[in-house]
Amino acid sequence: MPETIAKAPAGEDGLLRRVALLEIPFPSRISPDVERARAHTLRWLRDFGLLRGASAFEEYDALRLERAMARFYPRATGEDLMLATDVNGWFFVFDDQFDGRLGRRPDAVARLVDSLVEVMEEGEPPAGAPANPLVDSFRDLWHRVNDGMPPVWRERFGRHWRGYLLAHHREALNRSGDALPTVEEFLSARRHSIGIQPCLDLAERCGRYALPPELHDGSPLREMRRITDDVAIFVNDLVSLDKELAVGDVNNTVILLQRATGRPLQECALEICALANGRVARFLEHAARLPGLLAAGGAPAQTRARVEDYVDAMRNVMRGNLDWSLESGRYDASGVAAVSDGRRRPWTGLLTAPEDG
Repeated sequence: MPETIAKAPAGEDGLLRRVALLEIPFPSRISPDVERARAHTLRWLRDFGLLRGASAFEEYDALRLERAMARFYPRATGEDLMLATDVNGWFFVFDDQFDGRLGRRPDAVARLVDSLVEVMEEGEPPAGAPANPLVDSFRDLWHRVNDGMPPVWRERFGRHWRGYLLAHHREALNRSGDALPTVEEFLSARRHSIGIQPCLDLAERCGRYALPPELHDGSPLREMRRITDDVAIFVNDLVSLDKELAVGDVNNTVILLQRATGRPLQECALEICALANGRVARFLEHAARLPGLLAAGGAPAQTRARVEDYVDAMRNVMRGNLDWSLESGRYDASGVAAVSDGRRRPWTGLLTAPEDG
């Protein structure tokens, strides 16, 4: 077994050793407008009440979440990048709601997810509905993201958002159930809750196009999207391993593999790293033959250019996810300490059910 994995300690040094063997050979890129987007999203989160108080602002700012979106969409600037960083800020504030008791109460999670799905279906809150920062901010995002996009894109985006929201119920079942899922069972839900598909939809929005369904859902783009999901999951699980161990969360492929096999944790981390590298190799094979397939099928030049932009977006997501994870404070020693010993992020509790107090 490679020395870098076999003897990797916990903590930041362990994180760097775990990812040292990852092979994601795509260029590292970032939008020049990242700081303007950062300032905008901090205001947006404050205005909707998602961040309250100086400590919440400081802790959120250390995560550098805007840099993830600036890496996903390196050509995006202005309103496009600001919208993307707002979406990502919402993603993480939402996800952190489930680190405490709520994340182990599937029925409560289902009710809370239903309130967000209703926004997608109804648009406006019913008369007399109480203010809810997370629901109200989601409504703002939902209108802004869909504005001006064609029906085929809105339908796809809505389908991916539903999958993202509903997968959190599945993860609550994983945390509270007697039997742990297999790695494959976990992946089937995590491919939704990781949020990569809505992020790829935003790449189309930034490019002002919508790929036709026969291309989007056909071969090989469908498998390339699945690969992008899996690589993001495996990378996230490698970098967040110490964080999950600190909070006792089982929703991590490394932990699930260790529980299922009884093998050393670092050996399991090596296997997950190898799975990520294998997925990337398969992606490269698909990307190499895709232009020939499009040309043979008679795809017009504009369609071929849009497909290449979409494939480039998948490259940016895979590479950008790794680069951001290593520069963010979410997974370093300070990030692990922020959720250790039962501590919760200062923006949690926004979706607390009444019986939770």
